[in-house]
Amino acid sequence: MFRAIGRMRTPWSLLSCQVRYNSCMKTQTCQTVTGHDVEVFYDGDCPLCLREINMLRRKDSRGKIRFTNIADPSFHLLNVGKTYDELMQRIHGRLPDGTWIEGVEVFRRLYTAVGFGPLVAVTRLPIISQIMDVGYVLFARNRLRLTGRCQSGVCGIKANHVDEGAGNSTGSDP
Repeated sequence: MFRAIGRMRTPWSLLSCQVRYNSCMKTQTCQTVTGHDVEVFYDGDCPLCLREINMLRRKDSRGKIRFTNIADPSFHLLNVGKTYDELMQRIHGRLPDGTWIEGVEVFRRLYTAVGFGPLVAVTRLPIISQIMDVGYVLFARNRLRLTGRCQSGVCGIKANHVDEGAGNSTGSDP
């Protein structure tokens, strides 16, 4: 029988935890082992995105965010469960339990992790939430053009992650 902070855990739940995080002690939850509230998958070749990530790194004094640069040549898609194109379409985050989040919800989790909870609460109000969701979709759709990554009217991304089965997805921490 396995115990984890007042809850019963089956050997299967521990196995799934180990697959996602490579270590999950019998007496701790995955979040305790990883120490992160959210993992963000970001495009390190996007100047605007990188500026936002660098600000979050500075604010993340408690280490609640795991930063994974999908443009880094050492990044590989094994065990990520998403294609490179999917990750490039919009920002993605992964919670300690393996749940994927996308778009504005990623930013809400990131800003909450660095202590901007009151600001995040405002973004959840009905009209504001809808405006932010639409705004982010428009930005994400035009991100390459808006950040100067189009040449001769053609926007493209590096194809350095063609081999989606190679390597690992450990990401990079600050």
